[in-house]
Amino acid sequence: MRWHKRLLVAGVTGAVVLAASACAGGQVRGAGGTPQPSGSTTQSAAAQANDATFVYAPNLDVVTDWDPASSYSNEIVAMSNIYEGLTRYNAESQKPEPRLATEWSSAAGGKEWTFKLREGVTFHTGAKLDAEAAKKAIERTIKTNAGAAYIWAAVDKIDAVDASTLKFTLKYAVPLDLIASSGYAAYIYDTAVADKLEKGEIDAGTGPYTIDSWQKGKETELTLKAYEDYWGGWKPEQYRKVAFRVTPEITTAWQLLQKGEVNFVQRLNPQLFEQAGMTEGVRTAQRPSFQNLLMLFNTAAGPAKDVKVRQALQLAVDYDGLTAALKGAGQKGSGLVPQGLLGHSSGLEPKQDLARAQELLAEAGYGPDLKELKLTLTYAQGDEDQKLLVTLLSTTLKQLNVTLQAKPMAWNAQWDLGKKQGQDVFVMYWYPDYADAFSWFFNVFRSADKPQFNLSYLKNAAIDKAIDALPELSATDPLAASQAYTDLQKKIIQDEAAVAVPYVQTYQRALSADVQGYTDNPAYPNVVFFHELSSAG
Repeated sequence: MRWHKRLLVAGVTGAVVLAASACAGGQVRGAGGTPQPSGSTTQSAAAQANDATFVYAPNLDVVTDWDPASSYSNEIVAMSNIYEGLTRYNAESQKPEPRLATEWSSAAGGKEWTFKLREGVTFHTGAKLDAEAAKKAIERTIKTNAGAAYIWAAVDKIDAVDASTLKFTLKYAVPLDLIASSGYAAYIYDTAVADKLEKGEIDAGTGPYTIDSWQKGKETELTLKAYEDYWGGWKPEQYRKVAFRVTPEITTAWQLLQKGEVNFVQRLNPQLFEQAGMTEGVRTAQRPSFQNLLMLFNTAAGPAKDVKVRQALQLAVDYDGLTAALKGAGQKGSGLVPQGLLGHSSGLEPKQDLARAQELLAEAGYGPDLKELKLTLTYAQGDEDQKLLVTLLSTTLKQLNVTLQAKPMAWNAQWDLGKKQGQDVFVMYWYPDYADAFSWFFNVFRSADKPQFNLSYLKNAAIDKAIDALPELSATDPLAASQAYTDLQKKIIQDEAAVAVPYVQTYQRALSADVQGYTDNPAYPNVVFFHELSSAG
């Protein structure tokens, strides 16, 4: 897959200052990361602004939660353009880069971190960003304790040293500059209006875009508009308007792209992607990802509560046939962690074995000459790759006298059902919150009384203890952490059989040919950073 090995904690041997650097893709304007001042230049640019609306066509509803403290789902595609963190992960340099912080340092073996904040930044509410405001935002996120708030678990206290200096004292060493680049729970926002965000009528970010309108359930669900006082400034050719047009059917999205009614389709099936590459007015983009597909088996109730049934299901998946049918849109993984992250383990590649699957089912009382096994499965409506998996698996299981009752669902509905343990198999994608493997384990497989993403409902105290030790271990002893990740994956996949991993995605996008400046950053899955785009038309 790609590039990144976990960044070790800076400052293990002493204080290390990470100086501000110019960001790729025009993310920071001016020398040394100094923002272009607003005023006559910005106003002049606005007068000649690109009036086109950039239309993104997701296949699922966009917003599940407007609170930047608890947001933890598809709305990342919008929130990443409305809100910003102290840093942002650069997929090319494989390091965090300046965002709301221009430089940072670590000391005390990685247990103290100091960030210098960018000057001249305002929230969309008009309030000024300073260290006290940033401190309040992170402390509120920690107190809310929802979504990905766990990323701040190492924080002991935060001090606003002065108006532009934020200091963190940690309980144990972690790479806080990397954590601060998270796509969730790392946002800095104006806490003064936090109780007014739920309806999507306002937001409290510092990013280049602000909410224009939100109509839950409508086809054009969300529109954004330029925040005129954005610290990064504006150029005439940049898109100042953005719309998210929910298009569940991939063929419809492709037709709309060809007609010029949408500008970006996040996923096409292999046949349409190949066609897009030969279509005038359309261009394609392809990149390996940190996103894999999980089949989570209900370990708490129903027929899959029997580990032999779960192991049989793992062995029934035709991993090689599926990746071949995906024609480059996915590749076979090894374990839970995609290649390129600390925790990836070779030698855990899954294999189909129908003979053994049939033996296991027979031991559980099911099979061709035994009782029929009926299983319910839910997956994402409009996702052609998941549909392909389900089609192939259903056909295979029929040979074993297993009927798979598969239902495509809108994400919110599928997730609500999953939290109620309403299915035997829950199919979903997972990707890291920041460029690190920890979130697969903490979120998906750590015990939870009220499941959020632990949709296998696994409860294992020994696994929980090993998961909790990962962050500090990763920062202080990467070799031991790598072994711990390997051991955990064997326990979860082989011993508990809580999950199967059919493939790791390769991102295949299609967009209007006149759109310039697009780059895919797999650390922020499916996010288009609209401020970096311009129209050649």
